[in-house]
Amino acid sequence: MLSRTASSLYWLGRYVERADFTARLVEATVRLDALSARPAGEAAWQSALAVSETDEAFAANGQTVTQAHVARFLTLDSSHPGSIVRCLDMARMNAKAVRTALTRDAWTSINRAWLIFGNRSSPGGAAATLSLVEAVKVETLGFEGAMNRMLRNHANAFIRLGQAIERADNTARLLDVKYHLLLPEGERVGGVIDRDQWTTILQTVSAVTAYRWLYSEGLTPANVIDLLLCRQELPRSLAGCVEEVVDILSLLAKRTGLQGEADRMARLRYTRMQKTASRQVIASGLHQYLKAFNAENALLSAAIARQFRFVA
Repeated sequence: MLSRTASSLYWLGRYVERADFTARLVEATVRLDALSARPAGEAAWQSALAVSETDEAFAANGQTVTQAHVARFLTLDSSHPGSIVRCLDMARMNAKAVRTALTRDAWTSINRAWLIFGNRSSPGGAAATLSLVEAVKVETLGFEGAMNRMLRNHANAFIRLGQAIERADNTARLLDVKYHLLLPEGERVGGVIDRDQWTTILQTVSAVTAYRWLYSEGLTPANVIDLLLCRQELPRSLAGCVEEVVDILSLLAKRTGLQGEADRMARLRYTRMQKTASRQVIASGLHQYLKAFNAENALLSAAIARQFRFVA
């Protein structure tokens, strides 16, 4: 497989996963805003910007932090790379470059997701915003379903590798922002707003039912952190993503003969993750752990690009 093709497939996976995550983030924040009394609602939208790392870009446009402004910024604003429309633009561009490597279903899902934004200028109110992000989620889930029915070849592996790297990054940022920024000043830890916010975190990563299956003592921050950090059964947990990256790189090594720095980094991270206990991470500093994880994740992505000679 050409390096340029591998690069396009990898970034296709990352951009689709990013679009799906942002759609889920907007949906969860709309619902949290509806449940929260001011100023909790504003804090929720500020946290959504922080999770997507678009807070500085939003501040530069001079708008106030409201549902209408932030929802539009994260969905329809093509002026920055964090919006859903820009992610889908980039996903479609990469998909067109590797069109023959994709099945008809996979291409159709990407194209339909991109067409959702064709004539939209504003998501409107909460109901319209929820309708928009739900449509995006349907198509990204359709793409994921098409991926599961694709031939288990190099193309499939590079797309899934990009998805796993992006998913780990998103979950770590989501968990970090909630733990440090989201609860409004003066609100009680463990109170109604705190509980609603932790529930929103679980909704964003589709883990509400998984949490109920795995933990019987009710909703607690420590258990949510444990689920998203250490439980390999959850695909969007850090442990689940770390394991998936190792598995995919091992598969690619067998089929391409290319093995090197990225494999070593991924296996080392996996070994450390197996020894990680969430309570120890919380005690020693969750914020520091998550920042270090994302920094390492970025280094691993760069190592993957070098190992497979991605074209910039």
